[in-house]
Amino acid sequence: MTQAAPDLLLGLIGDNIAKSRSPLLHQLVGRQNDMVVRYDRLIPREQGKEFDDLFAWCPGAGYRGINVTYPYKERAFAKVTVEDPLVRSVGAVNTVLFDAEGAKGHNTDFSGFMAAYRAARGETPPGTVLMIGTGGVGRAVAFGLLGLGASALRLVDRDLPKAEALAEELRTAGKGVEVTVHSDAAEAAEGAQGLINCTPVGMVGYEGTPLPAPAMAGSEWVFDAVYTPTDTQFLQDAEAAGLQIISGWELFFWQGVHAWTLFSDGKPLDTGALRAALLDPATTEQ
Repeated sequence: MTQAAPDLLLGLIGDNIAKSRSPLLHQLVGRQNDMVVRYDRLIPREQGKEFDDLFAWCPGAGYRGINVTYPYKERAFAKVTVEDPLVRSVGAVNTVLFDAEGAKGHNTDFSGFMAAYRAARGETPPGTVLMIGTGGVGRAVAFGLLGLGASALRLVDRDLPKAEALAEELRTAGKGVEVTVHSDAAEAAEGAQGLINCTPVGMVGYEGTPLPAPAMAGSEWVFDAVYTPTDTQFLQDAEAAGLQIISGWELFFWQGVHAWTLFSDGKPLDTGALRAALLDPATTEQ
């Protein structure tokens, strides 16, 4: 029997996404709207295509839109039209819509991080923040920190020129915000209120932590962009040190909520019911 076409065809392009919960999130919200949503994991090497070819294939294959994750967010930015000036400043996209006018890019990591932070800490400003990793998600989080009123940002990345380039962009966008680049995360953590991991270290296949546990002493809060697994070593160390935790799951949740709004042209969703369903161990993809 031929399977009926979905009401909405979506996908996720990235590496190491076999355990991503994004398909389930969008299927659950689809059910809230009596829609059948198909959300495919599109791993370039498994599809037998390079990223550029896979991206170009999607609109002709019927995809309304795609999410883009590590390590392709900056490459996707170069392929889309971005209308939002803040997202243009970020220089990376994680959500792409395909229509007759071409591919349009958005960044729900940017908006999702700000929503996750405010849900946890309200209007309390971030203070001085150490951020490790200045790739696609790091760029989104860094500009989100500007929007949240951070007083100073300390950037760490193995690729120092990349970190320096982001620092200069942040200085231009965030007048009065001190932005510095460091090579040693533990030294840069001294005196910081917030500690952030925006590297893949800690995710399935990249075990470990980007910051030694003793370096967390004296900080107030942490955020880890990794959400598979939810309980990374970075967050376990932070919890042991008594820091307030904002998990990568919260970013996953809010970026997905915001992406759904874009993919569905504003169809509603019940965030409380969605959160409960995603956290319910009995929930499975159907």
